[in-house]
Amino acid sequence: MDETGILEGRGSNGLILGSSETRSIRKKQPGSRAWISLIECISATGKALPPLVIYKGKTVQQQWFPLDLTPYESWKFTATENGWTSDSTAVKWLTEVFIPSTQPGDPSEVRLLILDGHGSHETTDFMYTCFRNKIHLLFLPAHTSHVLQPLDQSVFGPLKAAYKKELGLLAEWDAGTVVGKRNFVICYGKARKAALTSKNIISGWKWTGLWPVSMARPLMSPLLLENTSTPAKPAGQVCKGLSDGKASEKWAADTSAVPWSTPKKRDELQDQFSLFSKLDNDEHTQRLLFRKVQKGFDEKAYQLAVAQRKIEALQAEVDASRARKRKKVRMSPNSKFADIEAIRRAQIEAGELESRTDESGESENPSDSESCIVVAS
Repeated sequence: MDETGILEGRGSNGLILGSSETRSIRKKQPGSRAWISLIECISATGKALPPLVIYKGKTVQQQWFPLDLTPYESWKFTATENGWTSDSTAVKWLTEVFIPSTQPGDPSEVRLLILDGHGSHETTDFMYTCFRNKIHLLFLPAHTSHVLQPLDQSVFGPLKAAYKKELGLLAEWDAGTVVGKRNFVICYGKARKAALTSKNIISGWKWTGLWPVSMARPLMSPLLLENTSTPAKPAGQVCKGLSDGKASEKWAADTSAVPWSTPKKRDELQDQFSLFSKLDNDEHTQRLLFRKVQKGFDEKAYQLAVAQRKIEALQAEVDASRARKRKKVRMSPNSKFADIEAIRRAQIEAGELESRTDESGESENPSDSESCIVVAS
């Protein structure tokens, strides 16, 4: 497990248009710069535990969340004064997230939790809770998390890049859309789905040498070894496939002799296949035709993606323009974190979300016709 932080409205670097007469150009960021901390935990089997989102504030507010909370059912939310984890937060994460999510089939089995030497992980309450639940702690040596922490190796980098990409797409269609805590949850959910894949998680464990166990992996890490220059290729060496000038000239002549065009409609694609069936089925003609068909599908997919992004941007703009009531999320006295059910109840109390019984339009009481008794004469 490890903790990371993200600026609420900080996007990625990119190319922008500006005047050449000015020395520097400022890029507008689509939102605030509030700091939000996240606790993620992954296993060597490629699975990820539900995240814990830590906001800066006194209490969790219902207006921080979108109306559709279905994708975040297993997430946990809390708030601290500085937006960072605390000693009590670490213990509550252990009891409400890690222990319930990693229950072994055999109660006698022991669990292993690998973490850094943060102060909140070294408290008596944290260690005693692990001892009572048969959880062995393995602390990484100081200043080695960049080499030995799987989350730092292959998860947090793609995760933050995907989050910044989502922010950029949101600001691309509407520069006036403010990325607050509500849009943060949406963007982070999409980024988490793209980055916390089984492939990335297993790659992080393998790269650090923690699983499969390999002592040579961290010792041979490029982050520890001195930089070595890569030998340059000989000047006379060329790539395979480009050295034969006659083959490339023949390929150009074959493809230019066939009047292919990118199909835009079904009829055009039908005409292309009819023409293809009348010609010689040589390899170059097949390759060119399939490239044209692929290009046509790519253009349609691009148009659908652009339309979907515009719809999402308009929906975000509408949600941001709506005045929302402030409402504290009331949590259970036995829990420190706010779950989706508590947030949904707060939204219903604030009048922003209808209850499930109201949405279904069905009444629990039977109608008059159903409740009457028919007596046969």
